[in-house]
Amino acid sequence: MLLSLTVKDFVIVDSISLDFSSGFTVLTGETGAGKSIILDALGLLLGDRAEGAQVREQAERAEISAEFSTQTRPEIDDWLRENGLESSEAGILLLRRLLDRNGRSRSFINGQSATLAQLKQLGEFLVDIHGQHAHQSLMKAEAQRNLLDAYAGCQALARDVHKAWQNWQMALRARQDAERLSHASEVERERLSWQINELSELNLQADEWNALNQRHSRLANAAELMQSTQQAVDTLSERDNSCLTLLSQVQNRLSKLANLDPRLADTLSLLDSVDAELREVVYSLRDYTNAIDEDPAELLEVEARLALLMSTARKYRIQPPELSDKLQDWQQQLAALAASTDIGALSLAETASLAHYRSLAEALSSKRRQAASELSVRISSEMQQLAMNGARFAIELAALAEPAAHGMESVEYLVAANAGTSLRPLAKVASGGELSRISLAMQVVISQVASVPTLIFDEVDVGIGGRVAEVIGHMLQQLGTRYQVLCITHLPQVASCGQQHWQVSKSETAGRVNSHIQPLGQEQRVLEIARMLGGQELTATTRQHAAEMLAANALTP
Repeated sequence: MLLSLTVKDFVIVDSISLDFSSGFTVLTGETGAGKSIILDALGLLLGDRAEGAQVREQAERAEISAEFSTQTRPEIDDWLRENGLESSEAGILLLRRLLDRNGRSRSFINGQSATLAQLKQLGEFLVDIHGQHAHQSLMKAEAQRNLLDAYAGCQALARDVHKAWQNWQMALRARQDAERLSHASEVERERLSWQINELSELNLQADEWNALNQRHSRLANAAELMQSTQQAVDTLSERDNSCLTLLSQVQNRLSKLANLDPRLADTLSLLDSVDAELREVVYSLRDYTNAIDEDPAELLEVEARLALLMSTARKYRIQPPELSDKLQDWQQQLAALAASTDIGALSLAETASLAHYRSLAEALSSKRRQAASELSVRISSEMQQLAMNGARFAIELAALAEPAAHGMESVEYLVAANAGTSLRPLAKVASGGELSRISLAMQVVISQVASVPTLIFDEVDVGIGGRVAEVIGHMLQQLGTRYQVLCITHLPQVASCGQQHWQVSKSETAGRVNSHIQPLGQEQRVLEIARMLGGQELTATTRQHAAEMLAANALTP
């Protein structure tokens, strides 16, 4: 339930703080006083699109906040927990939105930053607003279908049906595309298969190109390698004046001197290490020299392999090291092409998608049929109370030739506005006044099964008067026994049925217009109802009439 609403610097509102009660509350006032501004502000809190022009003149920012009670709505607390937006105070929900003049806005749920999408989702749990032009949307098939689904409580199922239909359409297009492109795909498969076979026959090894180049370099320079390493061995060990020979001479000489001066012992130790290292080098070079194989036949074989890899890579305009990657790429393309053109598998997927869609759509149709029958009876009953005696309302569900995104049937509202007339489409038989009354009857019936705690009616009684207006007032009053109901109205018959009455007015100070809202006591209510009955000139008769209306329409315990 809505507990309070605070609005600052919004349109023509300077600052308003409102505390709401349960039951039926009416808002009245002169045209243009700003009654609907309250609904606009509440709409922003519930995720409506904001505009910079909504910020009050000469103000930089508008601020709107509201407090709701969630004590009787555990599903709201569940949603808040799932989204990490729990309240620090159990059973209390705080919403806040800031709007800058440049059009940017920020939203908060329980003091935590939130998105507009989250506000919209949360708003579906909190408030249901029936606008004064709701009857105009009843001309559209989509609106008629959505209203039926809302009454049937199958909006989530309708969304599932729409998603299943989209999946089926995707599967259908995939199968049709595969059939249409089957010839072209076959040509492409043959090309890829031939190329894959050509590269597969090369029997490519990991990093083969680099390994072949190293091997070729070694074979092509075998003579030079052998000659140079042998020279190194000679220099280090084989010649008369080789390094090892000279080093041995130095060691012998210093060994004798070390007997004279022990400090040379460390130097001799280092020379011994050098001698050992040099001998290891000589052994290693000898092994390397002996391992060099000067094989012209192997060299020719390696060069032929390099030439083959190079020519193949050039054929496909890539570098030789990229041949292995290209082979894997073609293999993946061929596998994907085979999957995309597997008409048998695609047909099975299409059949499964259609079966899933039909299963959901049939469940939706069943719920719609049941709801259509019940809703037709209830709306027809409400229409009798709205000066449409003998009128009938019906919802026709006609099977579609082809399944559609919204289900397997069309939904059309039919009405017989007078006794003895046949049912015809709503848009073709209802006048403006009749359409308003039918719309109101629908909204009242739908609201009776609403899951939200707060219902708002924005001048839904436009174009209605007399006894019908009194009936509407009592309808909304009865709704107020089950829900928190707010109604903006111009009709005294409706206003006199309210348990709480607020008056909206505006004033001008220093060239600036400001909107005000004040709760009315009993005497003030008499004056406001009298104004609504007779205009600005209040007479004793209109006051007495107003007092009688309030007394007659007071809700008895």
